[in-house]
Parts: sequence; C-alpha cells; structure tokens
Amino acid sequence: MRRIYPVKDNKVENHLFLNRIVAAFIIIILLTLGLIVRLMYLQIAGHEHYASLAKDNSIKIVPLVPTRGKIYDRHGKILAENRPSYSLELIPEKIPDLNDTLSRLQKLLAIPDEKIELYQKLRKRQKRFTSTPLLLNMNNEELAKFAVARPFFPGVDIQTRLVRHYPYSDLAAHVIGYVGRINEAELKELPVAEYRGSSHVGKLGIEGSYETLLHGKTGYAEIETNVHARLLNILNEKVPDPGANLYLTLDIDLQKTAYDALGNFDGAVVAIEIKTGGVLVFASRPGFDPNPFVVGISNDDYQALQSSTNQPLFNRALRGLYPPGSTIKPFIALAGLEYDAISPQQKIFCPGYYQIPGVSHKYRDWKKGGHGSVSLNKALTESCDVYFYRLAAALGIDHMHSFLQKLGFGEKSGIDLVGGKSGLMPSREWKRDRKNQVWYPGETLITGIGQGYLQVSPLQLARATATLANRGNVVTPFLVNKIATAQTTLPGPETHQQTIPLKPDNIDAIVAAMVNVVHGAHGTAKRINQDIGYQIAGKTGTAQVLGIKQNAKYNENDIDIKFRDHALFIAFAPADDPKIAVAVVVENGGHGGSVAAPIAGQVIKQFLKANDEH
Repeated sequence: MRRIYPVKDNKVENHLFLNRIVAAFIIIILLTLGLIVRLMYLQIAGHEHYASLAKDNSIKIVPLVPTRGKIYDRHGKILAENRPSYSLELIPEKIPDLNDTLSRLQKLLAIPDEKIELYQKLRKRQKRFTSTPLLLNMNNEELAKFAVARPFFPGVDIQTRLVRHYPYSDLAAHVIGYVGRINEAELKELPVAEYRGSSHVGKLGIEGSYETLLHGKTGYAEIETNVHARLLNILNEKVPDPGANLYLTLDIDLQKTAYDALGNFDGAVVAIEIKTGGVLVFASRPGFDPNPFVVGISNDDYQALQSSTNQPLFNRALRGLYPPGSTIKPFIALAGLEYDAISPQQKIFCPGYYQIPGVSHKYRDWKKGGHGSVSLNKALTESCDVYFYRLAAALGIDHMHSFLQKLGFGEKSGIDLVGGKSGLMPSREWKRDRKNQVWYPGETLITGIGQGYLQVSPLQLARATATLANRGNVVTPFLVNKIATAQTTLPGPETHQQTIPLKPDNIDAIVAAMVNVVHGAHGTAKRINQDIGYQIAGKTGTAQVLGIKQNAKYNENDIDIKFRDHALFIAFAPADDPKIAVAVVVENGGHGGSVAAPIAGQVIKQFLKANDEH
C-alpha cells in the first residue's frame, strides 16, 4: 500500500524559524548585558575589595618581635640576658597536613605531648604564614636528627632565636622570676597586637611585674611574596622598640652570701638600704633553676617541684608569713614608751611566769627561774617574756594594733613586686569579723611576745627595722632603681615616704637596748660582734611552731625537725649612722641568736666593708 505524506506549509515553518532566531538573539543580548554589568561591577564598584584580596595573596604583614630588656644588679652584673639558640619552627601555611607533620616530628625528636599541646594553642593565635616555635634551645643531637630528615618536612625549619637565660640560676630565681610560654589564660588577657609573634611572657618576680617595659613594642614588616610564599621584597618596615633594661638595687654578691649562709635550712633573708628603701638582698631558700621554664619544663620535673615538701617555688621573702617571736619586742617596747605605759628606768620583777589577776593559768618565761628585777634595757637584751606580758597587758590590744600598723605590720609593703602579702595584725574587730568571737586578755599577752594570731613576712620585718633605724621615717622598699630605654634613662617607680612622729628619747632607749643585744655581756646575739669597728643594733627571736602544754618541757632534740621553733633576727648597722637593715627567718632553726643572727652578721659585715672601700 502506498504511503501518503502531508503537504508542507512553508509559510508556517518560516515564521517559526524566525521566532527562534529572535529568541536566541534576545538571550544573547541579555547574557551580553549581564556580562557587561558584571565587568563594570568588578572594575568599578568591587575594584577596591578585589584589589585588596589580590594584594593579600602577594603581600603579608609579618610581626617583628622586640628584643627583651636585660636585668642587672646594682653593680651592673647581668641577672637576666638573651642568648641565641636554635629553635624548630613551623609555618602552617606551607604544611599540607599539620597534624601528620606534628606526629612525625614527635616520633623523630621525642617531643613530649605537653609541648605539642602548647604549640597548638600558640599557633592558633598566630597567622597561618607566621613561623611559630615548637622546640626551643635544641641540642646537637636534635639538630642532627632533623637535618637528615629535613627534606621530608616542608614548612618546618631551624631558626635562630634569642632565649632568656639566668646566669645565677636558683640564687635569684624568686626575685628575678622567669619567662615562660604564653598559656591559654594569658592569651585572653595580653594585647593581641603587642604580642603577635611573641611566644613568651614574664611569669614571676621582676620579669612578671615589669613585663610591659621588658617586652618592648612589637614592630612589623610588609613583605611581598610569590605564589610559593617565598620572600620577594620588603615594601615597608616598622622597627620594633626593644624592651627597657632594668638596673636593680639588688647586690647579687650580697644575695649569694645570704643564700649560702642559710645552708641546709629553709628560710629567707631581706636587707634594705635604710635611707632609700632599696632592697639589697631578697633571698628565699630553697630556690629553683628558672632556665628550664624558659624552654618548657617537663611535666615530671614540674610536678617534682610542686610536690616537694621544701616548697622551692614558694617565695618566702615576699609571701612567707611567720610569728615574729621576740623580734616584735622592740616595737612593742617603743609603743609602751610612746603611750607612756612604761619608762626606760621602770623595773618589774620577773619570777619566770606571769598571771592575769584572778586567773590560775601561768604565762611562762623562756627562762625557768626568771630574770629577777628587769628594766626596759635588760628586758630587750635578755628577751624577758614576763616584762612584755605585763607591758602588753598595760597597753591593750587596741594600742598595740594601732601602733604596729603604722610600722607596716598587717599592711602590704608597697614593694614593686606582684604577690606580696599583708600578713596579720590582729585586733578585736578582726577576731569578731573572722571568728565571731570576743578578744581575750590572754591573746593580748601572747601578741606582746610575737605569738598568737600575729603573722609577718620577712619583708615586713626588714621594713619595720629600717623605719626604727630611720627614726620614724618610713621608706617603701623597691627593687628597680633605673629604667634604661633606647631613648633615655629614667628612675624606677616613685616611692612614697612618710614619717611617724616619735620622741627621740624613746628611740634612743630602744636602740641602746638593741645594741646591748649584740654587744652586751648578756646579749642574746653577742656572738656576731667580733672583729668589727662599729656597733650593730639587733634583736633575736624564736617563734613556736608546735604548741607546748602548760607544764610540758620543750626539748628540740625530741621533736621532728619540721616542728622545731623558727629562728629569727632583725638588725641594723652602724647603730649611730644606720645604712643597712636586715631581717632573717630560718625555718625550724631553733635559736635566733645562734642560727639567724650569724647570717645577718655576715650580710652586714660584707655590705659595710664594701661601702668603706668605696
């Protein structure tokens, strides 16, 4: 059968073809217009934005870390310096797989987990193109191992950095402090712009208290790089301002004498230049080596320091609080004279104990048979407890609190170190607020001999001694004497002086008795008066650690050493023209006269001998 085809309508087909051509043309016009609009936006409206992005691909802002300022003692001896060392550094932008690279580096160089964790925290603060240290102060073995494997670690390289070093190690660790890696808490507090590129910050002591000055001002460099992030050109540069150099009042040779003199005992020695308040000695024993903290101390080593019963990380000179024992007696005696509770010539009888009227309890003297007839001079020279029980009862806690507070007890010293403690000068109000109890008369008596609630730091004792030697002129102790920047040299922080109005005759009476403590035939510190051409005014002290029952006898040989009495001594010299004041606390040392006084004697003799030679 023959197939029949429909007849074509040429007119309709031509019309359809024409419509398709018009539609395609319109689409092409619209696409062209869209392209033109987009090009106009990119060239005009978005030009600044995209030009900036393109520039960032080739130009980077790199922080320039300032050189940390050095720390010197009063004679120009370096206490903290910067030494060049090799560090292993990573640039995350150049590393394809950072976690894999860190894992392989850890196996290759036996890097502890804590250092990896610390690096991860630190690099998150930095830009991806910033070189961030993973290992500091690399040894020869580590350098050799990495040199062989270097081609397998793109983005990892050895750089030379300046690392903090403390040449006197544990001798000045508590006063100088140390720098360490910036931790997570510090990351949140430190100004980002100033610490961009920095990995360390001052932690304690002078390093922590003067961090801003020592750190300096961060600079920057605007650098041009190629697509492989290699440096092509430095376009602009702002040089960093180096940290200021600090010159302390501390005498490191005198510090060594004090530290070594403590021997095997834990304790503290503080010496102050009387006229100025400059701190000559600020020794706390045991100390610790601050250098491992700089490069990253191992967790095991740090835990060993933390768990040590000797507490080497504890700054006893600044934060240690102790009963002052009989070293408080010169100040109690001065209060008695100022309030007319006693006179220098007035005598009392010491039978070896004191009783509050109507109370059977006996407050015993250290000397079992008593001291007999006792004047102020004899009471201080032989440290008669009964005399000061009676004086404390006559003064009352209110007068004692008021007077001792003027001398700095119960108050922070104002020294230019962070972390000082105010100690405790008890009062009726304090006991009511803290313990919700009334103040008892017996508590007044034991406060008068430096026991009970009374707590002082070695720094407070030294400051009060300097105030007495200064005849009522109160000096604020300080450590930084000069601040030397690249532009100028400035004095240390301003210290405030005030004067306690004291009667000259009363001061003379106290000083004469304190001279007798050292130079009198019955003085408790007479062993340190040998081979000197001047007089030392001093006072020994023994502070109980373990309570002794009413009729029990104290025998230190039968007691564990950690429960033995603390030995204390305060002194200034020369007595007629004071230049140096010293306070010594020897934990569990037993006797102030035999243990603490010789330490102060060595410090005083060395300082005055050096002064005479100059």
